[in-house]
Amino acid sequence: MAQNIYDNPDFFAGYSQLPRQIDGLDGAPEWPAIRAMLPMLEDKRVVDLGCGFGWASRWMREHGAASVLGLDLSQNMIARARADTADPAIEYRIADLETLELPEAAFDLVYSALTFHYVEDFPRLVGMIHKALVSGGDLVFTIEHPIFMAAAHPKWIVDEDGRQTWPVNGYATEGRRNTDWFVNGVVKYHRTLGTTLNALINAGFDLRRVEEFAPTPDQIDRMPQLAEEMERPMMLLIAAHKPET
Repeated sequence: MAQNIYDNPDFFAGYSQLPRQIDGLDGAPEWPAIRAMLPMLEDKRVVDLGCGFGWASRWMREHGAASVLGLDLSQNMIARARADTADPAIEYRIADLETLELPEAAFDLVYSALTFHYVEDFPRLVGMIHKALVSGGDLVFTIEHPIFMAAAHPKWIVDEDGRQTWPVNGYATEGRRNTDWFVNGVVKYHRTLGTTLNALINAGFDLRRVEEFAPTPDQIDRMPQLAEEMERPMMLLIAAHKPET
């Protein structure tokens, strides 16, 4: 079973104060880039893996999806999503992505934001997702970038020139990472960029687009604190497609 850190009261209290949880998708600077990677949603059946508060689930229904199934391990997340949603075509359930089995050919789009790096067995997950998609279906997801999460102690340091720098060490050593974020001992799983992409290819996906998110100049003008995101990629955005048969 994956670690259920989001039901830790201290973690959840801190997480709930993030701009992306207060302002929803408008508080996520990567959202415009994600939106550009999504297929047309009209009449699509969507599953949102790691749905959190349900921001994306509701947005997809508002933009034409026929139905959305939101899944999350956290009872706190599911309770909040249900409380904020009044749409019978959106269903929320508690589920562990480490063991999740979806029905075959049941969805046109699988979406996930910043969740898959909590999953240890990524090849199993993407193989299951491939089966759950219809022929011609799409997978769009974001994860923490391998450069961002590789280091044993991921945090800004200052180099010899006084420049703020992000450390990269142990990059080729894949596996569990214990980090401190709101609370101590948050468990994530590091995989190299090659491992991530090859897992998708091995599962039968065609890669449509790969983005290493960086803010635009306009975004930095509006939110100067985003300038540090130019120093290293924090997020990896991937769109993959199940070929038609």
